[in-house]
Amino acid sequence: MPGDHRIPHARARLPSHLRWVRRAAGLTERYFYESFADRDEFVRGVYDDVCARAMSTLMTAKTPRDAVERFVALMVDDPSRGRVLLLAPGVEPVLTRSGAEWMPDFIDLLQRKLTRITDPAVQAMVATGLIGALTALFTAYLNGRLPATREQFIDYCVEMLLSRVSSY
Repeated sequence: MPGDHRIPHARARLPSHLRWVRRAAGLTERYFYESFADRDEFVRGVYDDVCARAMSTLMTAKTPRDAVERFVALMVDDPSRGRVLLLAPGVEPVLTRSGAEWMPDFIDLLQRKLTRITDPAVQAMVATGLIGALTALFTAYLNGRLPATREQFIDYCVEMLLSRVSSY
């Protein structure tokens, strides 16, 4: 069940009607409640699954371009995943804490990749700033507020990563 992120695209909110969720997933009410105690547990489960997939995708990337291309494929080719990761924490109160718990993991992952920057404090600031910028860019791209092509978007994200790091 957590692997299925086909949720309504009209809003970033995860579905509040568990009956719709059960039908979409092909689950009986009994099986659903054997898997999840309530809607909040379901929402956290979906969010944690998307975050784990994103983290795994980024960890296996060999280059900054590979990381951006893989992340775009994961979040843009299935926009419901992108909405869960980037938008749902802003509208789902149960995810406020979950989002805050996952964000340091993404920052730490990027910080470990910034090997050209030798000062740990500078590494942390650069990683934090880049994650914030990338989050804003992906959110705007998913919402259709950036008129860029996919290739332009990928190129810009890669250039931002490389130029920020090469200044050290």
